[in-house]
Amino acid sequence: MEALIASYGDASSDSESEPESDSPPQPPPSTSSPETSLLPPPPISLLIPPNSLGGLDYSPGEQPSRVRTFPHVEGNYALHVYIPVYIPSPPKKELALFLKKLSRLVPGLHVVDIDVPLDILTKDDSKLEQVALGREFHVSLGRTVPIRVHQIDSVVAMLRQKLQIQRRYWIDFSKWEVFLNDERTRTFLSMEVTTTGLAEIRKQIQAVNEVYKLHNLPEFYKDPRPHISVAWASGDIDNSLKSAVQEERRVTVGGSLQKCIFTSKFSGIECRIGNKSYKIC
Repeated sequence: MEALIASYGDASSDSESEPESDSPPQPPPSTSSPETSLLPPPPISLLIPPNSLGGLDYSPGEQPSRVRTFPHVEGNYALHVYIPVYIPSPPKKELALFLKKLSRLVPGLHVVDIDVPLDILTKDDSKLEQVALGREFHVSLGRTVPIRVHQIDSVVAMLRQKLQIQRRYWIDFSKWEVFLNDERTRTFLSMEVTTTGLAEIRKQIQAVNEVYKLHNLPEFYKDPRPHISVAWASGDIDNSLKSAVQEERRVTVGGSLQKCIFTSKFSGIECRIGNKSYKIC
């Protein structure tokens, strides 16, 4: 899956750091329609990958929150394709209480993306809800990878063509899960999609894979596990974090670990390249 933390460029994640390049040019909005003929394959020049894709391969069973960091190369831009997700208000209080209890059991947890220690936010319930849970989350549909400026228009156009017709559907985040990055230097607390919405997201991942493949970019995991990540900790604390989550869930929901955490409606797909965001559908 994180993937987990994409196109953020901060210390909270080993998964994505953006190149320090200027923002790429904005391509014109897509004017394609369902009847438009398919775009031709990109020219050979677009298939030449950036100078470095180091660390983008993963060991089995070590799927990170989103995708790994890669070395900065002048002229590269970080590409990330994702579904924006906002947690609705009703479940926020229950989630904040869960995170508050978890932070006592597992010291060293930080809020994803903003690098704020969770135990500091737990001192103020309103801040915990606003800062840790009131922001935009992302379900990654592809790895975060470096691309060259001359690839941007082609990638965006093909993503829009492949994904232009997407019906709206519901997504159930129904399972707390723990993921590790490839080097086992970060552990992520995530909410995984295992039922409603899973089939639709996997189809969208496949469409993104097709565009990546045409541009000689690494595809996503063979068995993707869509999720959003809410917290991280340094090092490999996989076992202790999983044990704390399972114990707290038993207490919170009366022994059942299958209760849906929250439900969100799919509202579109976005693509972030460098500092710019592109609406895909």
